[in-house]
Amino acid sequence: METGILDEKILKGWKNPGKNCGACGEKSCEMFEKSVISGEKELKDCPFYKENNSGFLTDTKQSDNPTEKSCNNQVYSGYDILNIQYDFVLHPIPDEPSARKIILPFRPELAEKLNIQKDDILLGRPQGAGCPVQHILSVIKADFLTGVITSHVVSPVIARENPDRVKEIRAYHIIGFEGIAQNINSEPLFGRRQRFLPGFCMMNLCHTGVVNMCVNKKTGLHVRVEDIRII
Repeated sequence: METGILDEKILKGWKNPGKNCGACGEKSCEMFEKSVISGEKELKDCPFYKENNSGFLTDTKQSDNPTEKSCNNQVYSGYDILNIQYDFVLHPIPDEPSARKIILPFRPELAEKLNIQKDDILLGRPQGAGCPVQHILSVIKADFLTGVITSHVVSPVIARENPDRVKEIRAYHIIGFEGIAQNINSEPLFGRRQRFLPGFCMMNLCHTGVVNMCVNKKTGLHVRVEDIRII
């Protein structure tokens, strides 16, 4: 039997997730595949693999829309990029693009100075938490008295398509998140500091925060977490 055919049989049902998370013990998904073929590893050693038709863990509804499908197929293994287990994932409130993100610019007066309004698009990096990734935020509301801004994280495409709505705040602190808790390893508990993952976090890195609201609704467990720290 040819080597290529044998490799295909060994990797049957496997699709390279491209995460390179290291949870399997290898430095990359490509190296993991080679270890599986050589017999050093098994497919089940990958936290993103499940023996089903797709070869992946899936817990969300499928969509025929290619844009939605890329988000709905997001895999949550229960562990972040550092192999630390999180208690839950914070998903969007129904009909919203992402979990609500509550921020405070390094200069709080910018909320009033820039006249930040609903649907404005903000450019900035959560430098206060040590995150290296610039985020694009769509404003839900801004409080001129405190400088606190409630927003959604959205695609950079939104900023490029609406340049007249873009305002730059450069650096900000993350005050809190609000959304629906799913993929639960440890149930959100009022008053407890817990580890969680904001849905679609680009770094796939645990955040911690104090749970100060838990409300059971028809749409799921509505949770707010504040005093955010990445530790």
